[in-house]
Amino acid sequence: MLVHPTLEKLHALKLTGMAKALEEQLQVPDIQTLTFEERLGLLVDRETTERRNRKLRVRLKKAKLRLNATLEDIDYRTARGLDKSLLLALSSCQWIEEHLNVLITGPTGVGKTYLACGLGQKACREGYRTLYFRLPRLLQELNIARGDGRYGRVLANLAKTDLLIIDDWGLVPFDDHGRHDMLEILEDRHNVRSTVVTSQFPVSHWHEIIGDPTLADAILDRLVHNAYKINLKGESMRKRLKDLTEAGH
Repeated sequence: MLVHPTLEKLHALKLTGMAKALEEQLQVPDIQTLTFEERLGLLVDRETTERRNRKLRVRLKKAKLRLNATLEDIDYRTARGLDKSLLLALSSCQWIEEHLNVLITGPTGVGKTYLACGLGQKACREGYRTLYFRLPRLLQELNIARGDGRYGRVLANLAKTDLLIIDDWGLVPFDDHGRHDMLEILEDRHNVRSTVVTSQFPVSHWHEIIGDPTLADAILDRLVHNAYKINLKGESMRKRLKDLTEAGH
């Protein structure tokens, strides 16, 4: 068998996983003990894995998650009001398939962003298109898009994203543009896409944070009523880590 021309053709066809697997097989002394079908199956398996990993890297890059978080690494030992059974259920991503939302509230530093990014990372692993934004940055991006003619395209991109993560809800007050923008975003996503929102403020305060009573009713109606609610509590994890570090010194 002329190996090098075959490897070149595999690379030309962008079958890099099969090419790597073939090169590795050639280094195994007793590879000939496997049948042709078994060796071919190993090549195909490697190509499938390579493509799946490549697509995952692309999804994670586009998601722009703030933290490299995973649900598997969540700390349940610290008392924060985490419901492990709920998070195990959310890890299946069935809630995304059902177009439900997740609202994560609690004081600063208790791990809201980490949990949101963990849900986003799991969604990427399961093949869902994901986007992360801090709310101030999202509203700023929409204002810029409104001025340069990209507003419709930005809204369309948000509408087709399977999972939209909005971090730091309520950190800055909503203005008229912000309220209307949020209503447009959530109207497009209602019952067809999923949204995760994190906030230092309880959901009961969101109405006054939004400001305009009519728009607040409309926004929260599309966000809250079909959502899982996770209310974290306790002291800041960052403060706890600092105390442990200082104690170590």
